[in-house]
Amino acid sequence: MKILLIHNKYQQAGGEDLVFESEGELLARYNHLVERLIFDNKEIKTNIDKILSGLKGFYNSDSGKELAERIERFKPDIIHVHNFVPLASPSIFYIAKRYKIPVVVTLHNYRLICPSATLFYRRKIYEKSIHSIFPLDAILKGVYRDSRIQTAGMVAVMSLHNIIGTWRKKVNKFIVLTEFARNKFRNSALRVSADQFLLKPNFIVDPGNGEVNRDDFFLFIGRLSEEKGIDTLLNASKIYNFNLTIIGDGPMRKKVEEFSAASPNISYMGFQQKPVILDKLKKCKALLFPSIWYEGFPLTILEAFATGTPVIGSRIGGVAEIVTDNFNGLHFEPGDENDLIRKIIQMKQIGLAKALSENARSTYLERYTPERNYKILMDIYDQVIASGLNV
Repeated sequence: MKILLIHNKYQQAGGEDLVFESEGELLARYNHLVERLIFDNKEIKTNIDKILSGLKGFYNSDSGKELAERIERFKPDIIHVHNFVPLASPSIFYIAKRYKIPVVVTLHNYRLICPSATLFYRRKIYEKSIHSIFPLDAILKGVYRDSRIQTAGMVAVMSLHNIIGTWRKKVNKFIVLTEFARNKFRNSALRVSADQFLLKPNFIVDPGNGEVNRDDFFLFIGRLSEEKGIDTLLNASKIYNFNLTIIGDGPMRKKVEEFSAASPNISYMGFQQKPVILDKLKKCKALLFPSIWYEGFPLTILEAFATGTPVIGSRIGGVAEIVTDNFNGLHFEPGDENDLIRKIIQMKQIGLAKALSENARSTYLERYTPERNYKILMDIYDQVIASGLNV
């Protein structure tokens, strides 16, 4: 099968970029012919660039031309898009339709139903845009980058293409990462049929199981920002003297450094490369995942499961779906440091910790290996190609 992967990279690399690369490598490993068409937001440097990219967000003829040339040369059987905002733009869907190439889009975030893309605003879950064709409240609040102008631009692009039927008519299937996300999209103002959404989680290559006898510390890995629940994490460490190792960087770094300097039980390691992260995952008692927003499908949780590391995660969004309470981890109420502490204490029970660890590893082996993911992805591709271009 000849597969063309399309991705609009962000200025700061993230999980979407990793998934895009991993899926391409996976498909190539199974002897498919894979090509990548990449657009990069690092090209947006000046204010003029920002204005032009905003205008081209409606329909970028340059991106459309680039895709047409690639189709002419490569002649793909299917196109799989991971992100098209802003440089690729919806023009790529119209070009694909013109050439009668079926299209699959992975929805890594909620941008189609809210300009925030995260359903999170000012430290709270924000869902007012979900049921609105033209979410005026989001514009007034400036939920996208705290800018009314940029939010209005994003709303205009997404709403226009929703109204004229781009998502319904030009995209064959949307891949969602969790059942939680699928329900959000299905119960929204998005004019797309329910059966256009297919479920496929993320995956990781097996890093190997962790140690049976774990060291006496808990681990946080991720961006140091408010939506990740850093305040909850630090407050819990202040109230209850448990050993905590923090890996990551972000806007709350200074606060984390101050807590670490004043608290012997906190070890802050800053940003670390994958080998160091995996080493810590294989030794810790549990991964702490205190997010207060709807996560997509965090690869960190999959790395924890793969290393046999239980996850203590917030009972919210996709995290509550990925982590099964009292099976491969424990749930706690998001933002509640006292409930987090209770679960940390509970995790210190040797029998429970051992059972959760074994179940975490089995969860990975059953659901999140490359082999399992490849089968799901190919089933989607085969279904889309077999059904033709009728959306």
